[in-house]
Amino acid sequence: MIWLIFALLTGVAVLSVLWPLARTPRGLSRSAIDIAFYKAQLAEIDRDAEGGLVAAGDAEGAKAEAARRLLAVADASGPQPSAAAGKKVRLAAIAAAIFVPALALGVYGLVGHPGLPDLPLSARLQEAPARTDILAAIARIEAHLVQNPNDGRGYDVLAPVYMRLGRYDDAVKAYAAASRLLGETPERQSRYGEALVATANGKVTAAAKEVFEAATAKDPALPRPRFYLGLAAMQNGDKAGAQAIWEKLLAEAPADAPWAPSLRQQLAALTGAPEQAVAAAQPPSGPAANPALAAKIEAMSGGDQASAIHSMVDRLAARLAQNGQDVEGWLRLIRAYAVLNETDKARSALMDAKRNLAADATAKGRIETLARELGLEG
Repeated sequence: MIWLIFALLTGVAVLSVLWPLARTPRGLSRSAIDIAFYKAQLAEIDRDAEGGLVAAGDAEGAKAEAARRLLAVADASGPQPSAAAGKKVRLAAIAAAIFVPALALGVYGLVGHPGLPDLPLSARLQEAPARTDILAAIARIEAHLVQNPNDGRGYDVLAPVYMRLGRYDDAVKAYAAASRLLGETPERQSRYGEALVATANGKVTAAAKEVFEAATAKDPALPRPRFYLGLAAMQNGDKAGAQAIWEKLLAEAPADAPWAPSLRQQLAALTGAPEQAVAAAQPPSGPAANPALAAKIEAMSGGDQASAIHSMVDRLAARLAQNGQDVEGWLRLIRAYAVLNETDKARSALMDAKRNLAADATAKGRIETLARELGLEG
């Protein structure tokens, strides 16, 4: 009885897949309509982001998803099959409907293991279909751009995805193409400059600085280029200039700005504020969440203060030596070393974090982003 049910289910599955092949196509493909829809959706996301209705990170994610769907239908605009080809397809469909189930059952009878336990759902969910899907979408967008090299929207969508994947050289080329085809908006220029910094291992080069200055001239309130201009000042030894730029940026920042905590850590690295070192070394629920503890450490003498802070940082480093998969811990440790101006230890922790998190692309990307923000790469 069970095999009869399997056979029926197989037949239904095969027919559901092959039925469209056996039909003669009628009317026009919807691919052109779909492509126009998703391009309009991309433009709407840009407008919402520019109007402050959507956070920059959310806008990038939405654009990546829209791009994936856009290219999922891009190939559908190809030529329609001829009548002769359609007849051959229908014959192939009929043959497949007959022989595929029989072949499947025959092969299963030889090599199958009906008693073998199923792979648990939790184990299957641990695989990375999303990443595979993204990589496939990128490949299709790239193929689309080979055929349509003047589609600036495609480059604009690919560039931030390249950045997230660590393909910084490709991101530079994509942002340059998008700027050439769509225009040099302040946001696009600032992201192009960020890609230039990434290719230089965190160094704000003269070319990148020029791009950031151009973006700031068009939109003085845009945070990204102002941050990197402060970083350029710090890297060139102008700590007072960097502090002035960043303090002004923080003073004008919204209360919930997602980049504000990292910027405060950068300022702490310049000023050496002990409370910032405590906050960097501890999780939000830890002792640093208690302002009284930070005040107590700040009130200590120089030697006792340094000893207390280093003790916290050392405990965090020891814990990470036992559990190297804690990305939040690595982020705190790297920040703490940067705040304490222990650059060599910060770089060493950065390398350890990359090694431990090599299999987790998202975690590794967060580590690399922090390294660029702190000027540790290179």
